[in-house]
Amino acid sequence: MIPDERTAPPTAGDERETLRAYLDYHRATLARKCAGLTDEELRRRSSPPSALTLLGLVRHMAEVERTWFRRVFEDNTVPLVWSDGADFQAAYDASASTRAEAFAAWEAEVAVSRRVERAADSLDMTGYQPRWEKEVSLRMVMVHVLLEYARHNGHADLLREAVDGEVGA
Repeated sequence: MIPDERTAPPTAGDERETLRAYLDYHRATLARKCAGLTDEELRRRSSPPSALTLLGLVRHMAEVERTWFRRVFEDNTVPLVWSDGADFQAAYDASASTRAEAFAAWEAEVAVSRRVERAADSLDMTGYQPRWEKEVSLRMVMVHVLLEYARHNGHADLLREAVDGEVGA
């Protein structure tokens, strides 16, 4: 069993504290699902022809963090990590990627996201979402990214079980 070193979200707290804690919990969940695996295991495809892998999920979540925090609130023109366009599928192709590369990119984007969130005066702060061509609030961004993690952590559960039988939160 993988040791669980995640900090549980609060059962009571204000909106921002709760959103922040749940985001961090889901970030830690993705890292936990990848713990102890080799690069080869992290690149193992779930069920061909799907290209989905644990490493691909880490790469994808780096793109999600970049798109929703850095691009919305700091620089609308910064390119994605693994695509010159807006091809989020490119991140899933981890066939030549390593844990070191993928986790370095993901952790860097998480650090930017945390910095952006902590610097904001309120959850009502808005930024421009270029794909939607609309202003969006920090609140909406945090909820959206949280939902992305929750959905993909479900995929990570199945991927990890397929690799070595490890199950659990």
